[in-house]
Amino acid sequence: MTILNKVVLASGNQGKLREFRALLEDYACDVVAQSDYDVPEADECGLSFIENAIIKARNASQHTGLPAIADDSGLAVDWLDGAPGIYSARYSQDQHGDGASDGANNEKLLRALRDVAPENRGARFICALAFLTHQKDPTPVVCVGQWHGRILDAPQGDAGFGYDPLFFVPEFNVSSASLSPAIKNAHSHRGIAMRQLLALLKSQGSLA
Repeated sequence: MTILNKVVLASGNQGKLREFRALLEDYACDVVAQSDYDVPEADECGLSFIENAIIKARNASQHTGLPAIADDSGLAVDWLDGAPGIYSARYSQDQHGDGASDGANNEKLLRALRDVAPENRGARFICALAFLTHQKDPTPVVCVGQWHGRILDAPQGDAGFGYDPLFFVPEFNVSSASLSPAIKNAHSHRGIAMRQLLALLKSQGSLA
């Protein structure tokens, strides 16, 4: 396999871009955002995190001609049979596709779990990463990281984003939004998946 010199991240999110650049900074691999190439958003029509990650990676590679990395992540709540799942970012959208925001998503989740006992509020953050060497790569590298916790009955902490203020992390006895970025990245679903991906790329000889 060819050694990676440049890879496109199937996202314009600057926070994710910083994380991936930090991951690959020791390997002379330049990570660029798909927004730098005006890549249109992919149609996330998959029924799983893995499917959507692959769809986004293929879309980015198709429009840039570069190897691509994509992630699809979200929250799965046990009491809600895994919801909001792949719809986490748009959980609170109305039928017209309007109204979703972090605050609205958190409010809807709290309503859905009203009166549910703490022991029944188990949840997982899930991150699926997909890496493709080219648009038609038939053997994408896929890694999945999971971070287990439970849903609080009120927001806690002012760091992070998304559902972080409601996601209680037992090993630290605080919410994800109360953790420093360094600690969060070391233990989170995305951090776990990213380390798996790095190890696989190194084992395949894609990283020098």
